[in-house]
Amino acid sequence: MKLAKSLFLGSVAGLAAVAGAHAADLPVAKAAPVEYVRVCSTYGAGFFYIPGTETCLRIGGRVRAEFLYLEPNTRADDAIGFRARGRIQLDARTATSYGLLRSFVRFEMTRDTGAYGFSSTSPNVDQAFVQFGGLTAGRTISFFMNSDLPNENWGTLRFYDAPTVNAFAYTFSFGNGFSATLAIEEGSFTGNTFASTAVFAPAGQTMPDVVGNLKYEGSWGSAQLGAALHQLRSDNLVTFPGGGVDYPDTKLGWAVTGQGYVNLPALGAGDALWLAATYADGALGYLGFDPNVTSGATTRDVVDAYVGANGDINTGRGWSIAGGLNHYWTPTVRQSVFGSYARVDYSNGLVPGVGPGGFVNASVFDFSEWRAGTNVIWSPVSGLDLGVEVLYSNIDPRGPTFGQDSDNWEGRLRVQRDF
Repeated sequence: MKLAKSLFLGSVAGLAAVAGAHAADLPVAKAAPVEYVRVCSTYGAGFFYIPGTETCLRIGGRVRAEFLYLEPNTRADDAIGFRARGRIQLDARTATSYGLLRSFVRFEMTRDTGAYGFSSTSPNVDQAFVQFGGLTAGRTISFFMNSDLPNENWGTLRFYDAPTVNAFAYTFSFGNGFSATLAIEEGSFTGNTFASTAVFAPAGQTMPDVVGNLKYEGSWGSAQLGAALHQLRSDNLVTFPGGGVDYPDTKLGWAVTGQGYVNLPALGAGDALWLAATYADGALGYLGFDPNVTSGATTRDVVDAYVGANGDINTGRGWSIAGGLNHYWTPTVRQSVFGSYARVDYSNGLVPGVGPGGFVNASVFDFSEWRAGTNVIWSPVSGLDLGVEVLYSNIDPRGPTFGQDSDNWEGRLRVQRDF
């Protein structure tokens, strides 16, 4: 019995040894390596490599809460309003043999109530563009303006304040801070009515706005000259004296601007002075005007052009100047003082269908406007702004109120977090 037990145990031990020897010859499965997110320092803070690629990505956004007081003109007007805005943006960059390949998207959603004009929730594709070398294609800030201006105002000033447009553009870099850009952009339009009467029926557009700039960026600041061509194509069918019916000849409106800023380190770290001056003929949208402008109880219509009694397209002309000074009282407390002045003039041609007798001189719609304000912002931690702003506006029409100006006050309280 003992002999049989010994033989059995020995056989089991031998089999185990043989099985272990074979197992040692089998391949061992290895754990997949862990791929950690790597920091990308090439393009500044916040970028990281998308795992498995050489593309650097930065995720950012903003939350803004704002309260507005707007001086009411009638009992029916809202004096207060609230705004909440959320923003998410993605910035992806890859170095290529042709230069930088960049994709940028920014989505916003805003909820407005009361004095902001109406209660609404509005989603917005604020920016969405691709850059490849010198090419920029998509929705981006208009190349007519200097996008580097350090303007800190929250209310409306009268200049082309960083609007986003759909565009195709190419930027030529000459080195030493100099560059030039040529772009085709969606048109910048104002209104088509005087005193609720249509004075210009827009026809289908056959060309985009053509925009160009020449820019310099240096350690002291930045300066830019910009220009734009704007098509004025009318669908008005005009009966000419002596017979004959035709459409007015298409015209080109235009605008030019000079914009820039100067750093003022002698005044304080981060301090800067900025200025923007613009002249427009038949392209008043480049002055920052909507179809109408309101201050107090007075509203003035703004049109790029009107079809006169002679059947021609008559352009509106205007100019504006805006500027501001930013000053840091402490590293966390800063103040901006800013203002603008604008003037709009129309020729002395007669506008048919408007006013008593069916005609009115277009010059009665001339006006000037000025705005001035200041804000104070406290940033207790990086990316957080707590501030208040007050803005005064005044509009001086030539007619039909013939010089009776009207003014308005507004105040804002803002809390904003950028990340």
